[in-house]
Amino acid sequence: MKVLRYLIPLLLFSVIAVFLALGLKLDPRDVPSPLIGKPAPAFSLPSLDNSQKMVTNEDFKGQIWLFNVWATWCVSCRAEHATLVRLSQNIGIPIVGLDWKDDASAAKEWLSSLGNPYEAVAFDASGRTAIDWGVYGAPETYIIDSQGIIQYKHTGPLNDEIIQEKVLPVISKLGGET
Repeated sequence: MKVLRYLIPLLLFSVIAVFLALGLKLDPRDVPSPLIGKPAPAFSLPSLDNSQKMVTNEDFKGQIWLFNVWATWCVSCRAEHATLVRLSQNIGIPIVGLDWKDDASAAKEWLSSLGNPYEAVAFDASGRTAIDWGVYGAPETYIIDSQGIIQYKHTGPLNDEIIQEKVLPVISKLGGET
């Protein structure tokens, strides 16, 4: 009986320690998306360059495309921007930007001074489209296949390692140029 008195707390501690150890190995930036494998949410927003022109997800139907949520107020977006510019020169698929809850003139200046990796930029002043896409915070990047289905989501800034290990393999699997 005395042995059980010491054995039960030891077993409970061991179980808790195992769960803690497993939890520490998880990437806190890896936020699963319920949209993976589902059609990309429809959107129709004014272009950042020309508010009279609309940017829609239908503009990219029939091709693989990368959707990047960003804003000038986002520090991590600035950290990933040079990576996106390099990626846009080598990826062979369109990169579409969603400028989220931002100042349009600041966003235009940002792209003018830092380079523009985007084929099109949709201006989401209200943030409604970002909500539809399940955005937790900028930056977030999605890969959409030629059927309009979301195949991959990355939360946080992209870097060369993530592009090589995660983004390019998904694009290659979908039949895109890399």
